[in-house]
Amino acid sequence: MNRLAAAVVGLSITATVAHAVLPNEQLSDPKLESRARAISQELRCVVCQNQTIDDSDADLAHDLRVLLRERLLKGDSDEQAKAFLVKRYGTYVLLQPPFRPETLVLWLGPLLVLIAGGMGAGIYLSRRRPQTAEALSAEEENQVAALLGGQGR
Repeated sequence: MNRLAAAVVGLSITATVAHAVLPNEQLSDPKLESRARAISQELRCVVCQNQTIDDSDADLAHDLRVLLRERLLKGDSDEQAKAFLVKRYGTYVLLQPPFRPETLVLWLGPLLVLIAGGMGAGIYLSRRRPQTAEALSAEEENQVAALLGGQGR
């Protein structure tokens, strides 16, 4: 049992992120391949959402990796290659989309949801009134006293 635990701990310590880039996708030119990898770290897999295209096994991520490398082979700069993918797939393909009017929802959406939830909770709590007992009238007190054994005022 101790050996099994040691093996699990050892594997978890040495485990690294598995990259989905296949050998047949890699470029033969190491400089171009390193540029492709750097750009890929800025691009989101639109299927997996918060994974880079290098980390995703989705078919669309594969297509994006191949397309990016094709653009670099054609002589595009890093910015031109990214701009091509953004034009084709929208700013959502960027892991860090620019702060522009069309991306305000991406940047401010979580904050707006948090504010709306806080306001909703505040309204709910302010409308919820604590249950307070009203004072008994003299007649009601006499009735209670009679029920409790004749001890009145």
